[in-house]
Amino acid sequence: MNRKTRATHRFRGVVAGIVATVMMFGLADLIARAFTPSAAPLLTLGQAIIPLAPPAAIKPVIALFGDNDKLVLVLSTGLGAIVLAGLIGALAVSRRRLATTLLVVAGLVPVIVIVLRPEAGAIDVIPTLIGIAVGITVFLLLLRFGVPTSTAEATDSPDVARGSRTSEPLSRRRFFGLAGAVGTIGAVTIAAGQTLVSLTQEAGAAVAKLVLPNPAKKAAAIPAAASTDLDGTVPFVTEAKDFYRIDTVLSPPVIDPEQWSLRIHGMVEEEVTLTMDDVLDLPLEEHHITLTCVSNPVGGDLVGNATWLGYPVRDLLARARPNSQADMVLSHSFDGFTASTPIGALTDDRAALLAVGMNGEPLTPIHGFPARLVVPGLYGFVSATKWVTELEVTRFDEKTAYWTDRGWDAKAPILVASRIEVPKPLAKVPAGDIRVGGTAWAQRAGIDRVEVKLDDGEWTQADLAEEVTIDTWRQWRTEFAEVAAGSHTLTVRATDKDGTVQTAKRRDSIPNSATGHHHIQFRVE
Repeated sequence: MNRKTRATHRFRGVVAGIVATVMMFGLADLIARAFTPSAAPLLTLGQAIIPLAPPAAIKPVIALFGDNDKLVLVLSTGLGAIVLAGLIGALAVSRRRLATTLLVVAGLVPVIVIVLRPEAGAIDVIPTLIGIAVGITVFLLLLRFGVPTSTAEATDSPDVARGSRTSEPLSRRRFFGLAGAVGTIGAVTIAAGQTLVSLTQEAGAAVAKLVLPNPAKKAAAIPAAASTDLDGTVPFVTEAKDFYRIDTVLSPPVIDPEQWSLRIHGMVEEEVTLTMDDVLDLPLEEHHITLTCVSNPVGGDLVGNATWLGYPVRDLLARARPNSQADMVLSHSFDGFTASTPIGALTDDRAALLAVGMNGEPLTPIHGFPARLVVPGLYGFVSATKWVTELEVTRFDEKTAYWTDRGWDAKAPILVASRIEVPKPLAKVPAGDIRVGGTAWAQRAGIDRVEVKLDDGEWTQADLAEEVTIDTWRQWRTEFAEVAAGSHTLTVRATDKDGTVQTAKRRDSIPNSATGHHHIQFRVE
């Protein structure tokens, strides 16, 4: 066999491995629709990777991709599987049996991951096992018609003489036609299957079961003056579809509100359990609250403001009567995530809520349906547990949480911050007066002042929109007259009502938020 022929056979082996793997994952994901989203192998592998990822890798991924980090992880997992399958397929040219065994072993990895999940049932592995069986069949079929049994098989079996041939390969056109047809079927099953669908699923049937009552205490009306009306600035209230999403699950759990419950336990005088009916019978309150992710880069968009409906956590904890020695509540999510919240932030006068509604509607699955925590003044990773099922009253010196185990601060108070939204970075604007605007936030204190600087000039105080509450962001705007043509830089800083000026010092988000002044460059023409 000459070098060119061997290279052709090896390429066909690579194609066979890739097509077989696409078929394996695609069919398994499609069948998983009849079982559970967590039975989809790509999601299973991706979910297993998340807790293993080091913080140094997590932050740049979130900073670069934001809400799309989960899609990137799924695609990266799939790409890794395809690369591995291609290498195994190349090996099949010389060691067919070994390559087949390796492909089976690789396919069993998600099966093992599924089995190791505490909530797994025997039925959950069925989609992946079917996918493996079909994938291996496709692999052997393509090898049979695309790569002749020859030298390599002799090393696997003493019954095949070196250099012999037991099958004649298809022509190039017929082989790639067959591979393309099978690969297309696999790609269609992926598109129709659970993996990508579950990333954006709304679980409408479950949400429809929850009818929110009218709030016993409505949030104050948002005045028109809360907005600067500057084109390009974000709305004062962030719609659910635009609200940032950062969590540790690839597929948001679909939870029947009739089966959901909240357990309050730990260092308490009396353990309390509430069903969703119990919660909806309580006098619920509405509050405007801004949430911020600790991974938000300076000037980033991992921040949003919404009107939340829920019941004060302090009143729920009062039912259980926490021990005076307790200083932390460890909230548990349906998916196993935990967050450590200072008990003082849940029992003081702030609007810390067990929330069931967002902007007048039930929570969406990606935002925590059927219930979540919303705590003003703390970054979300210690305060905004989605799909919450337990409140464990404990101590910081006894328990740790998911992200604090990975290097982030255990208490995480939100720092004063601001960003420029108009003009956009690298925007080209006409010569003349330049309008500038954005938002600033300093929960639990409120924004007192926002200042903007053009190039190396003096700080200019911006006009502030009306404050709604100290726990919501505040819009601002200003103008610079007759800005000369050319490239320019804008910088913003905020000061809260306690006199704390936003620091210019740049630092990473670990352990408690990135800091620094947001600045952008734009060009006047």
